[in-house]
Amino acid sequence: MDKRFVFDLTLPEWEAWGKERGFPRYRAEQIYQWFVRGVQDTSRMKNIPDSIRAALAEDYILNGLTVEKELTSEIDGTKKFIFRLHDGHRVETVLMKYKTGYSLCISSQAGCKMGCAFCASAHAGFGRSLTSGEMLGQITVISDIMGERIHSVVVMGIGEPFDNYDQLIIFLKAANDPHGLNLGARHITISTCGLVPQMIKFIGIDLQVNLSVSLHASKDLLRRSMMPVAGLYDLDTLLDTCRQYVTKTGRRITFEYSLFQGINDSVSDARDLANRLRGIHCHINLIAANEFEGSRYMRSTPDHVRLFQQTLEQMGMTVTLRREMGTDIMAACGQLRRGMQESEQT
Repeated sequence: MDKRFVFDLTLPEWEAWGKERGFPRYRAEQIYQWFVRGVQDTSRMKNIPDSIRAALAEDYILNGLTVEKELTSEIDGTKKFIFRLHDGHRVETVLMKYKTGYSLCISSQAGCKMGCAFCASAHAGFGRSLTSGEMLGQITVISDIMGERIHSVVVMGIGEPFDNYDQLIIFLKAANDPHGLNLGARHITISTCGLVPQMIKFIGIDLQVNLSVSLHASKDLLRRSMMPVAGLYDLDTLLDTCRQYVTKTGRRITFEYSLFQGINDSVSDARDLANRLRGIHCHINLIAANEFEGSRYMRSTPDHVRLFQQTLEQMGMTVTLRREMGTDIMAACGQLRRGMQESEQT
């Protein structure tokens, strides 16, 4: 399809379109501000003439993000949104409420090609990468629905952000644009499974965006059995790149570590992890792993989780245990999308 999604366009692009169409220049700013607010329905744009609304519908994709399902946790109020894209693909977005405000976990791809053995998204197939506007729209549409500003964003939903590198960078700059969404770079976190070449490129951009790396193992052999990407970039290479990030940006890096029973949750594993990461300005975020039907990866017991955390702390590491949210609505990335697709296929 040649048409672009309206959320993909920058203000200068709207100005160029308006000039081509013969509309007054100030109309571009009006249009842009509606889309920055997450509005896709032109009938809500009361200050835009019918002729311009018709031109928008003619030239662009308007309803590129449709909420197909919205679930609310009875436990903690976490919300999960299933968006259907204009071409039928689905993505998941999770809204969480903290004392500091709303935090949103967005998707960067419809599906994922990384093939991590423990991930529900990997078993649901890959559709395509999202455009920058489809990433941005997850923020603005949900902000419009909730009537509140989103405080922070993590690109940690379905997909590997660095596998969609070019659109990711466009998204980051658009989200950070003071004339647009104006979301502070330090309020954005990118999570990667460790695509080293893209990480090196990312280090060179002048944005104070947080970086989170999915580690899940402290030894190459084990990590390769869980994450195919580890067959391309071993731990020494990955961690050297992480050191470059810390040195270049002066920012602390986060390592995500999901705990799986009898696989990577022993005291010995904790000690190996601490030794691997020693000297890197980092924070370890332990995750009580999510299970899904057909997976051999089972979550660690609470006792093993506590012992693992205590061992890391005793060895001088900064550690937190990720708070579980929305467990009654399958808020973990990929779970609900996978279930919906399987139901349709059945």
